[in-house]
Amino acid sequence: MTVLDTAVDPAAGSTEDPAARARDLLGVSRLTDTSLTRWLHALPGVDQVGAEARAASLGTRSIKTTSKAWAIDLAISMIDLTTLEGADTPGKVRGLATRALTPDPADLTTPSPAAVCVYGDMVPFAREVLGHSGVRIAAVATAFPSGRASMPVKLADTRDAVAAGADEIDMVIDRGAFLAGHYRQVFDEIAAVKAACRRPDGTSARLKVIMETGELVTYDNVRRASWLSMLAGGDFIKTSTGKISPAATLPVTLIMLEAVRDWREVTGQQLGVKPAGGIRTSKDAIKFLVAVNEVAGPEWLDNHWFRFGASSLLNDLILQRQRLAIGAYSGSDYVPDDAPSLY
Repeated sequence: MTVLDTAVDPAAGSTEDPAARARDLLGVSRLTDTSLTRWLHALPGVDQVGAEARAASLGTRSIKTTSKAWAIDLAISMIDLTTLEGADTPGKVRGLATRALTPDPADLTTPSPAAVCVYGDMVPFAREVLGHSGVRIAAVATAFPSGRASMPVKLADTRDAVAAGADEIDMVIDRGAFLAGHYRQVFDEIAAVKAACRRPDGTSARLKVIMETGELVTYDNVRRASWLSMLAGGDFIKTSTGKISPAATLPVTLIMLEAVRDWREVTGQQLGVKPAGGIRTSKDAIKFLVAVNEVAGPEWLDNHWFRFGASSLLNDLILQRQRLAIGAYSGSDYVPDDAPSLY
């Protein structure tokens, strides 16, 4: 029997205690590498040919003018506008935050991206500009992008970013531990980072768990890492850091969308998905939105539940938006050239 065969009371366990909830879901008294391995490896295997064929089919769907205009605005609103370079400066981050508030100065009806994503030490400079505008601030943490640091360092990294004003934390899992089968270690790290996201007032920054799918080798590992991340308390599952190729592919995202859909069916809890890295054109973004609608469902067509980790994508979406409005491309010279190269 797999998890998909059993309905679970959403109130079972506690969202404040991921280990208790996981024990309830697994039906075990102790959460160990053995029990997690048995459960994760009992998940249905991924049909690689079938997954890639379905992704290719979804990518051929045609979107007409009115629907395309809606999809472009939705995609803009889902972007985590990102700069994660060693050369980032306060001025660069302030500039990116300013652009998030006014993505297209020629058309003030253009929606703002969902968030600005930066390193933790850059959070205060983003907050100076964004204030309480509604554009969130996401900070990468836990020794991004490698995740190679001690737990005290990872937790301090997280707490510092939350204290500086981050609304969301994008953490990286220890891929080495995952691939070695040390599932309880990965679980404990995610759960501890989730606890470190809590603020003194009792609220919590949302946690996006980066699995770095390009290093997980197989689709089965992507499915297992997705479920492990959700079990441990992640609010989002995220494909990539943007530092490894391949990054966000449509088949991988499809598998993750299936995971959050099935998680909600089992637990009653809705979680988010964030593909990041390599999504650069409006055509690409629309393919992903089609997959969201067809695989997870229309409830996920909202930036609370789906994000794009991107920066250069915004430029192309704005150019396409302008073309729909005036019937011609205005040219890239009329779009701010401030997109970092990472994504």
